[in-house]
Amino acid sequence: MKSRSQDQSLSDSRELDRSYDPLTGNPPSKPNKKTIKQRFLKLLPCYRSGSSASSCQSNSSDDAELTTTCYRPEGLDRLVEQTSFSKKELQVLYRGFKNECPSGVVNEETFKNIYSQFFPQGDSSMYAHFLFEAFDTNNNGSVSFEDFVISLSIILRGSITDKLNWAFNLYDLNKDGCITREEMTAIMHSIYDMMGKYTYPNMRDNAPKDHVDNFFQKMDKNNDGVVTIEEFLETCQKDENIMQSMHMFDNVI
Repeated sequence: MKSRSQDQSLSDSRELDRSYDPLTGNPPSKPNKKTIKQRFLKLLPCYRSGSSASSCQSNSSDDAELTTTCYRPEGLDRLVEQTSFSKKELQVLYRGFKNECPSGVVNEETFKNIYSQFFPQGDSSMYAHFLFEAFDTNNNGSVSFEDFVISLSIILRGSITDKLNWAFNLYDLNKDGCITREEMTAIMHSIYDMMGKYTYPNMRDNAPKDHVDNFFQKMDKNNDGVVTIEEFLETCQKDENIMQSMHMFDNVI
């Protein structure tokens, strides 16, 4: 029988992939129906890289090998402190993440491949690249469970300011604290490429440029050619449509 101390951390390698899961608190089971949350999890499949991935996906019963090749997330209590999720919600999220990604992390190539399935009519690779970089908070080329739930917590449960800061970080491609026309143009082209050329009504070829011009006309208060976080927050908080969109995912989980 396993001791109660196993509930305190996910770092004990003896517990990996066994019937008891310290984060879920129960034997792993597949969800009965696909919710928005579960479909979101589908975007974060297993990180496959060389022998580690093959070890994690094999049916081998050698738990010792699995524990040396699979990434282990932080303890549950620490994630409760870092996010707006309860222990139970984190347990459910981790169970789904683990079912989709036994190794515990996802790389950019696989993220792009899965994301493209949601936009078959267009090319989502560039937007998926920008989105992946926003989730990859450690800039190490992979998204862990911690990265996933911390960003998800902001998107779903964060304050308006937290959500806007996350969006600004997505648009600020080189992370220098301001959004340039080049960066916003790259974002807009990636979105229009993702939506495809066969949308209705048809999008004009100059639509991305028009969108960027409108963005800077609203946001760039001092006309210096860049949008700072202060300008971004001030303008967004005064825009009723943007504020409504910030509450779109409030009740997803």
